[in-house]
Amino acid sequence: MASSPKESRKVLEGIFAINKPQWASSAGVLRDLNTQFDKSSLFAPWLTHTRRNLIVSGAKRRHIDNLKVKLGHGGTLDPLATGVLIVGVGRGTKCLQRFLECTKTYECVVLFGAATDTYDAVGKVVSKAPYEHVAKELVEEKLAQFRGNIMQKPSVFSALKVDGKKMYEYARAGGEIPEVPARPVVVHEMELVEWMEPGTHEFGWPKEEVDNTEKVGAEKLMGIRKEEVDNTEKVGAEKLMGIRKEDAEAAAQRKRKRSRTPEHKSDELVTNSESLPKKPKSEDEPAMSGALPVEQTPAPAEAEPAQAAEPAEDTAMETDLTFSKDYDSDSSPQPPAARLRMTVSSGFYVRSLCHDLGLACDSLGLMSSLIRSRQGDYEVGKNVLEYSDLDAGPEVWEPKVQGFLEGFMQEEGWKPGELESEEEWQAREKDIRRERKEDNRERSYKGGRKWKGRGGRNYWKH
Repeated sequence: MASSPKESRKVLEGIFAINKPQWASSAGVLRDLNTQFDKSSLFAPWLTHTRRNLIVSGAKRRHIDNLKVKLGHGGTLDPLATGVLIVGVGRGTKCLQRFLECTKTYECVVLFGAATDTYDAVGKVVSKAPYEHVAKELVEEKLAQFRGNIMQKPSVFSALKVDGKKMYEYARAGGEIPEVPARPVVVHEMELVEWMEPGTHEFGWPKEEVDNTEKVGAEKLMGIRKEEVDNTEKVGAEKLMGIRKEDAEAAAQRKRKRSRTPEHKSDELVTNSESLPKKPKSEDEPAMSGALPVEQTPAPAEAEPAQAAEPAEDTAMETDLTFSKDYDSDSSPQPPAARLRMTVSSGFYVRSLCHDLGLACDSLGLMSSLIRSRQGDYEVGKNVLEYSDLDAGPEVWEPKVQGFLEGFMQEEGWKPGELESEEEWQAREKDIRRERKEDNRERSYKGGRKWKGRGGRNYWKH
């Protein structure tokens, strides 16, 4: 049974997890924890013990006076997201690396029909696309290509650095965006847990759209080459949707050969996935950021299933998809959404999955919500501190945090340090000061006399 914080003189360290609230940054959560921990009796022994060690080591006075409980987190969680945030305390901060490399379970909502410059609901809309054809069966079918060992390109708006500069800084500047190689990731589980028909949910696209200046960077973000966009936005939209020029011309030719009645117009929005290429046209055309199969499948022109020939005649995608200012989504119903649950390896980007799933469904997609429900052995609702416990007061959160830390120390085989009494410390500090004074006197004697060298700086002459 854990002892009361006021009775304990144990120096507690280790790992625990907290349920991060939405819109709070990971660093902000640590600041909130420091505000509570620095004045808590639970961590008073740690602060006293560490402060005494600083005195023994001869640390600067400002470091001693401004000492706070040492905290760190095991992996940044987006402000948009909620869920498990691993926190290291004291010596536990040295164990955080293992949580960066462990598996994680996420639950997200993908909203179809639009793409943003950040791949999520807090960015600006770059483009909109038809989504009436996106159905539950289509999404379940396309999820198969995102399971197992796959290659994934992180979003250009990630915090990855290239040549010392963060990727999103390149994108927002509208300059050249360096190519980021795809990374191997493992998707252990990927399932559709809820399908939300249009009008049955409250998720919506962001209202703000990129302006003309930001559009340059956004187009590069979406993998569109400037010279093609300058010629016609239609070509850019076709590239955005993964349609090669020859496929677009073939689809247009098939459309001219057949007659359509007004009531069949909605059928033109449905796309046969077999008619789309699985890889970029050439190496100088960057692939869309996100998951790609490890083993690339041949282009449809090389290996198109025979049974797909007839459906392609009836469901060929219209090639007049354009950017958001041209696509009239006001006349369409609210877009559908899908709630997904996945267990993935480290390095996996959920926002890239949402973006790429939209493309795989011949539409667009963005991440509307994100929950990290599990990281390593920590799972929301089981062994994770609720953020609301901090507001409830130390009588609520102190026993929980104490139990988490003591359990971690026991698993690691760490023996909690016992804080020495004030009398013992004063006696030891007196001896330390005397030894340090004698040592300084001896160094001063052996050091010789001072003299002023060039520039007025002081040097010791040995």
